[in-house]
Amino acid sequence: MPTATPRHRARSPATSTRPSRPRSRKGQRYERRAHDHDTGNAGATRPGAQRAGTDEALPRARRPVRAPRQGGARGGGVDLDLRPGEVTAIIGESGSGKSTVARLIAQLYTPTAGEISLDGAPVRVRGGRALRRYVGQVQLILQDPFGSFNPVHTIAYHLRRVLRIHHRGLSLTEIDARMAHVLAEVNLTPAQQFADKFPHELSGGQRQRISIARALAANPKVLLADEPVSMLDVSIRLGILNLLDELARERNLALLYITHDIASARYFATTASVMYAGELIEGGPAESVTQHPGHPYTRLLIDSAPDPDRPEGVQRIQDTGQPPSLIDPPSGCRFHPRCPFAMERCLTDSPPPSRWARSTGRAAGCMNPGAQLAPIRRAEQPVADPTATPH
Repeated sequence: MPTATPRHRARSPATSTRPSRPRSRKGQRYERRAHDHDTGNAGATRPGAQRAGTDEALPRARRPVRAPRQGGARGGGVDLDLRPGEVTAIIGESGSGKSTVARLIAQLYTPTAGEISLDGAPVRVRGGRALRRYVGQVQLILQDPFGSFNPVHTIAYHLRRVLRIHHRGLSLTEIDARMAHVLAEVNLTPAQQFADKFPHELSGGQRQRISIARALAANPKVLLADEPVSMLDVSIRLGILNLLDELARERNLALLYITHDIASARYFATTASVMYAGELIEGGPAESVTQHPGHPYTRLLIDSAPDPDRPEGVQRIQDTGQPPSLIDPPSGCRFHPRCPFAMERCLTDSPPPSRWARSTGRAAGCMNPGAQLAPIRRAEQPVADPTATPH
């Protein structure tokens, strides 16, 4: 006698070989959950926002978010503090590990070692409600805004869904009111004009503003902006950076700005850290780091960027190599194969981050930080010999 088969059998969409057919509601829910996890926009949030200027909120909010000390093939060590109302920049070339740090903080990657803490408490989430609560407080803004939206749904669908997840119990009227508010915060008015559109009907700058609004709808404490302007037209980049800076101050957000553009970091960030081959090699106030670099790699980044104010005839550091393999990094200082000032001990000894300018809170992971590097000088300043060693 033939046996009865279940009417519905669980099948994996990724491994199914049957002809394409309309997705079931269960399959649609699965895909939406996977999409939200990838974009970091699912989770619960804390009620109420901490505003800048309220002394009661600052002692609790000043406790840092600390990135992990990475293991394996990705890096050696990262120690990073994000503070409310401030913009912290991570600068480095492609492949240095900047985006990996952001995804570790966002819990999209599981750290192999080290610790992440939020408000002074260690973060240990593996999924479920704990992950939702955490993701509601730490939101990620991706480099490609179009890739983070479902192209078959309107902007209103994306924003309403975030509000339903993060603010349960709201009526449709209240949800629409909050949606209009976050759109106004990113300067997209009237709200209904943009809410009824699909992602492909908006410009790149408008899509990135919608991506920022979606993150704000969760009412987070921390924003992780992973190269938020690198895919935008040059003429609108400044507007997006100014918007993020304004939101960080008004909402008292801790903002991590990841970029390979050292000029924008100097303009936009409060503090800056330079990353090379999975390690933070220099850090301090953004203006000081970019004007008086202590590490040769930082000076190489500065010299590689066009600067109309750079005097003619100033000798610049020449790049003589390629970034190292993170699977098998060089021994000693990881920058020594490209460093024009490398010494014998740089080939074998790893330089610990040393505080070499205590008055400005600077740190650089170099055996002789700043000794061979002249400060960045502008055309109106007297130009010294950049190869001379300061006394």
